[in-house]
Amino acid sequence: MIERRQFSGGMKGKNLRYLNENPNEKAQVVRAGFLLLEHFSLPAFTQALDTIVTANLLRPGLFSSRTFGLTDEEVISDLGLVIRPDTRFVGSTIQDLDLLVICGGYRTELKATDELISLLRAASDQGVILAGLWNGAWFLGRAGLLDGYRCAIHPEHRPALAEISKATHVTSEPYVIDRDRLTASSPSGAFHMALDWIKGLHDKALVEGIEDILAFEESRYRRIKPTENICVSAPLREVVKLMDANLEEPLELEQLAVYAGRSRRQLERLFKEQLGTTPQRYYMELRITEARRLLQHTELSQVDVLVACGFVSPSHFSKCYSSYFGYRPSKEKRLVK
Repeated sequence: MIERRQFSGGMKGKNLRYLNENPNEKAQVVRAGFLLLEHFSLPAFTQALDTIVTANLLRPGLFSSRTFGLTDEEVISDLGLVIRPDTRFVGSTIQDLDLLVICGGYRTELKATDELISLLRAASDQGVILAGLWNGAWFLGRAGLLDGYRCAIHPEHRPALAEISKATHVTSEPYVIDRDRLTASSPSGAFHMALDWIKGLHDKALVEGIEDILAFEESRYRRIKPTENICVSAPLREVVKLMDANLEEPLELEQLAVYAGRSRRQLERLFKEQLGTTPQRYYMELRITEARRLLQHTELSQVDVLVACGFVSPSHFSKCYSSYFGYRPSKEKRLVK
């Protein structure tokens, strides 16, 4: 039986959905609720929700989500699409939440009822994390729940928030996470806000896996960019790019060191300090990851794939592939149509 190997560095996240990690391990479910205000930004809402849903695709059961309305009626989004929330936002729903996201929009009226203010304050008192999308921060500020916090809000509504919540530091950033307050001023900000929040709850690999899926699935059509989402120094980034450009005929470590203007020992230290692995192992993981992509998303034969990824024989390729994914490359699911 081949001993399973674990991906290291920035490559684990890119393969996370294929590793079937800890299938019997149950994490505590984080419960998220989205309060949809009239004319809420549908793109901002879906960016945040999609991030949470994608996390569940990688590791099932991490999050649950519900939508709320201020009434039992349908809510019209900024794009004119009608959404029927799961239920009305009332006091009894608060105890079932860990995160409450106020979803506003460009045309969402800056008007909060006494009931909504009371509910938001009750949520805060019960330790619920509060978030605002687009101009959702205004409602948190109106309830006095942003005093002493930094926050993000759409530029159109910054003056209004600054007026009603003078103790709030209103920034021009796309998103801000300040302790138990999360705010975003745009759809893109909502995505990064949700991603950063998840990063604080779980490991880096999960975040990298989410990014890999939501980057318009471009990994299906072209080689995965190994340095896109990993924080490494410029010299190490150049070495990884060299590796990526030379998968079919892998370079020796001495060659990589020369090209990078570093000694072999310096190169090994860079990989150990910044990626927690050796250059040789990272190179192998890069080649295995590309092989998996080619097997799934192209019509290349297994032999063509192993050659393209620098493996010397079918048996060596099969052994390496099995050690990471737990099954032979011949068993890989073909996703091309």
